[in-house]
Amino acid sequence: MNGSGRRQLGYAAVLVTLAALAGTASAETTWQKNHPRRTQVNHRLANQNKRIHQDVKNGTLSKSQAANLHHEDHQVRQEERDMASQNGSHITKSEQKVLNGQENNISGQIPPK
Repeated sequence: MNGSGRRQLGYAAVLVTLAALAGTASAETTWQKNHPRRTQVNHRLANQNKRIHQDVKNGTLSKSQAANLHHEDHQVRQEERDMASQNGSHITKSEQKVLNGQENNISGQIPPK
């Protein structure tokens, strides 16, 4: 094989690898498929955590305000786990609604972008 053919083969291999990685990154895990309500609640908590960190970095939240918000988020996460432990590792739609309401309250305490 000449140099040009090897180079094209190398590019093709890189493209196949990148496509495979992109496919795995976007694919849902089995846990996410089996626990969509918990996944949604935990995704919101993770997003709020990022927002809090960003606001501390920007100076729109003090470290003590951030600590209070993180504490509230931790309580919601613990409540989600407690609810799931009572129902075969799932949460009900009404439990998800309660948790989302609590997250909405916390989210309202985080300054808007």
